[in-house]
Amino acid sequence: MNKEKIKQTTILIVDDKIVNLDILLTYLEDFGFRLMVAQSGNEMLERLERVIPDMILLDVCMPDMDGFEACRRVKEVNEYKKIPVIFITALSDTINKVKGFELGAVDYVTKPFQQEEVLARIKTHLTIERLRKQLQTKNLELKKALDQVKVLSGILPICSACKKIRDDKGSWNHMESYIREHSEAEFTHGICPDCAIKLYPDLF
Repeated sequence: MNKEKIKQTTILIVDDKIVNLDILLTYLEDFGFRLMVAQSGNEMLERLERVIPDMILLDVCMPDMDGFEACRRVKEVNEYKKIPVIFITALSDTINKVKGFELGAVDYVTKPFQQEEVLARIKTHLTIERLRKQLQTKNLELKKALDQVKVLSGILPICSACKKIRDDKGSWNHMESYIREHSEAEFTHGICPDCAIKLYPDLF
């Protein structure tokens, strides 16, 4: 993840302990991240109403609303649920780790943590999220392009005499050629009863 993308990245750090906030703020500021802080789950939700960050670093053990409940509330809101959440907590048992992942967190770091490890995990999940967004955009663009190329829609100018269709360039095309080019339709040829009587009257 290059320096320019880091400068465009906003991280919300949520922890009720000032010392923990100071450690992360001091370390991550040196790498150019834009940082926000909150000291409770409620304060975090208030921050989200004003700015939607690219990632949330969330402590679990906080008064009033713990990190698990805060994460659950984030994931309930459409505008917030795609934000990657990394728990940073002293709770190291498997039950709490599993609970964190079940609530939608992308990672779980136990305290005391190594600053370099936190940075590596942040960069990894920011990269994953960026690639996910790029893939989603490409899929939408591809779907839109396919819909436009292969679906006939709108008003088609057609000659009332010869039944040719005028394309966007002003050229007149046989209806069969135009439909084949602008849709997924396949043609099989035959003769309808009315034409059969007209062309072969001796047989009827």
